Amino acid sequence: MAAQNNAPLPDGLEIAGYRIVKKIASGGFSIVYLAYDHEGNAVAIKEYLPSALALRQPGELIPVIAKANLPVFRIGLKCFFEEGRALALIAHPNVVRVLNFFRANETVYMVMAYESGHSLQEHIARYNAKGSRVGEPFIRQVFANVCSGLREVHANKLLHLDLKPANIYLRTDGSPLLLDFGAARQTINADVPKLTPMYTPGFAPPDLYSKAAALGPWSDIYSIGASIFACMAGAPPQPADQRKGEDKMAAQFDKLAGIYSDDLLGMVRSCLAMDPLARPQSVFAVQKVLQMPLPAAEAAGSAGSVGSALRALVGKMTGFGRKNGGSAGPT
Repeated sequence: MAAQNNAPLPDGLEIAGYRIVKKIASGGFSIVYLAYDHEGNAVAIKEYLPSALALRQPGELIPVIAKANLPVFRIGLKCFFEEGRALALIAHPNVVRVLNFFRANETVYMVMAYESGHSLQEHIARYNAKGSRVGEPFIRQVFANVCSGLREVHANKLLHLDLKPANIYLRTDGSPLLLDFGAARQTINADVPKLTPMYTPGFAPPDLYSKAAALGPWSDIYSIGASIFACMAGAPPQPADQRKGEDKMAAQFDKLAGIYSDDLLGMVRSCLAMDPLARPQSVFAVQKVLQMPLPAAEAAGSAGSVGSALRALVGKMTGFGRKNGGSAGPT
């Protein structure tokens, strides 16, 4: 994942009626700030600033963009702006709420509701540190809600294209929130092959590795399967480009047999199919499996895991948009 080499906006800066408090995350595609609006409400502000195309020195507000990079920078800026406008029309409890977006400093800013909690990636890391696994009831509950939010996204003719545990935020009550949509960066990569791909190995479907492949809901469905697999195995699945040479996923699923239900494992296997036509063809189909009742024995065996998961959720709290353990955060 590309690093962010640009200087952040200075703390205390007033911009479009918001006061910047501090930078809370950064990646190769953007910088996210904690800020307050004129009523004193906390918000997260995401600044479009692809480090491969623009350079901002400390003490400056406006980035310098090489003439050769201007066309691509503007394409990405337009996509970022349009994506913000589309997300602003979505009011769903499992999708990040875009409150405003504005132009300043020759770029675009997206203002989002600020939430307390931590990422699913951090949640998985805590289980790994204890040598335990995330329980199936917790997985089913979280991802049934993720699917609910993603269905709303798809209904609005949007794709996420960067769905992974680092971009699934868990509020303090355990409910998930989809963050950091990737459509704009995909446009940039399609137009500038020399840029480092912005997708995340293991979670990106094979569709994103090929310019000729069509992207659609099936692309996000692969990433849902990959994210659930990461919860079960404690690590991402084998990257899709490597699977084309030697697919090792069957052996990985064999290790999970008996730990998780056949229904869940079978659904995740189908989501991770290399052929888009072999995957579930709608998020609703995935959600239906997640909402099926667990067999009694498996539910009883996982009860302790659910309790531990919910207790962990109300443990250490961090701010929405924070750079999450090993992730580049918003990119």
